[in-house]
Amino acid sequence: MEDAQVAVLLVRRCISGDAAAWEEIVQRYNRRIYNICYRFAGSADDAQDLTQEVFIKMYRTLNSYDVDRGAFMTWVTTVTRNLLVDHFRKTKQDRLTDSLDTTSSDHEDAMPLGEQIPDRRPAPDSHVQSREARDVVHEALQKLSPELREAVILRDLQDMDYKEIATVLKVPEGTVKSRINRGRAELARLLQRTYRQVM
Repeated sequence: MEDAQVAVLLVRRCISGDAAAWEEIVQRYNRRIYNICYRFAGSADDAQDLTQEVFIKMYRTLNSYDVDRGAFMTWVTTVTRNLLVDHFRKTKQDRLTDSLDTTSSDHEDAMPLGEQIPDRRPAPDSHVQSREARDVVHEALQKLSPELREAVILRDLQDMDYKEIATVLKVPEGTVKSRINRGRAELARLLQRTYRQVM
């Protein structure tokens, strides 16, 4: 049986009160939802809390999932994205999402954000290097605007196609492609600067 059919059956079983079906939904989608939340929020604790909130929201609105309107994973990603947008709006003052070329103060001699990235010298251990590289990419993602960040995460880290992303973000496919291109370019610029500092 295809994954989409399994998801529909699980949703139907869950709506009819089958607790085992809900547990299976949580097991199937937990890692993917957590990864989206982690990439967006930037901390494991926040991601864990947000993942819990997503599942609570999913459970409460499960009967609103319409099989004819798209794949269950698209619906799950939409619910996750909407919750993250709400979370972002609530914590907007705490976040630094300006362009990398802007400064963190109004002083004209302040360094651009892109040049304030801490120097991370690679350790001799390759496992540590790999983790550091992941951390640098993760930090760079946090510097993108929310619109660019979510588009890059959904395409490059969640492997969603343009049409699915357009559905989740409720924007035209052309806008999705533009955000992904701009996000990738911004990310590449940041990583290039970071690695220049490390070398």
